[in-house]
Amino acid sequence: MTTSKPKRVLLANPRGYCAGVDRAVITVEKALETYGAPVYVRKEIVHNKYVVETLRERGAIFVDETDEVPEGALVVFSAHGVSPAVHEQAANRQLRTIDATCPLVTKVHNEARRFARDDYDILLIGHEGHEEVEGTAGEAPDHVQLVDTAEDAAEVEVRDPSKVVWLSQTTLSVDETMVRVKQLRERFPEMQDPPSDDICYATSNRQVAVKTMAPDCDLVLVVGSKNSSNSVRLVEVALQYGAKAAHLIDYAKEVDESWLEGVGTIGVTSGASVPDILVMDLLSWLEKRGWADVDLVTTANERITFQLPRELKRDLKQVSNS
Repeated sequence: MTTSKPKRVLLANPRGYCAGVDRAVITVEKALETYGAPVYVRKEIVHNKYVVETLRERGAIFVDETDEVPEGALVVFSAHGVSPAVHEQAANRQLRTIDATCPLVTKVHNEARRFARDDYDILLIGHEGHEEVEGTAGEAPDHVQLVDTAEDAAEVEVRDPSKVVWLSQTTLSVDETMVRVKQLRERFPEMQDPPSDDICYATSNRQVAVKTMAPDCDLVLVVGSKNSSNSVRLVEVALQYGAKAAHLIDYAKEVDESWLEGVGTIGVTSGASVPDILVMDLLSWLEKRGWADVDLVTTANERITFQLPRELKRDLKQVSNS
């Protein structure tokens, strides 16, 4: 006689919105309220399908490049950051800009500029084509080389092994990044570390929560979009740390019911650009199928907040004073 496993959900905490995403989304919402539609946004403000669609319905127009924005119009730069060349293009078109770049990404940009000024070779660990990587590399294109794969780490060349530093995309897997660092350090023993940790606190915290619950999970469901680097990493981390299966979904309706066969414990988390309403929808969906018992797995308490971009704060102040 076989007994079915008790059904329960382990809900990761922290999960979902980080301070940088919260700031970026509020920036577009406040811009729409203050200036009226349309508000142009270069690239997706954050990598989440639901957020982008919701803002589009409210009057945001998402474009790939600044030359798609009418001259003199308002454009918001996404949380992932842009290169100086993009700022220059916007200025040439007399665009009004609000820079919603996450302050933690700005920190990496500042590091890139600083080490370039000191004529270091900068090895940027990140994923080719990701907007954040393009923005950071654009700060010092003559000094930055991207290290994405193990092959990149084995083949990259530097001018002076005593003047090398590594920086990283903020949304990577902590473990995977340190593997790359180890590979690079074997070749360049004098390579410097970033002045402070480049991987975002929220990315790191969400991975720790998943690592904690993964060994107990038959299945981990990560709410997040496929173009969200930190969400994709959470699936990888879940599998790496013992979950029997893990899947990335944007919405509860995307769960394949066959994934639930023979499953007792389901871990639930979400990427740093995911509003919690999507997680609540998933919990409700699971409850209807027998997973009503929800235990919170708390590994950190996040209290970080970021102020709105100064351009927006200035205009909001004027509106409130008028």
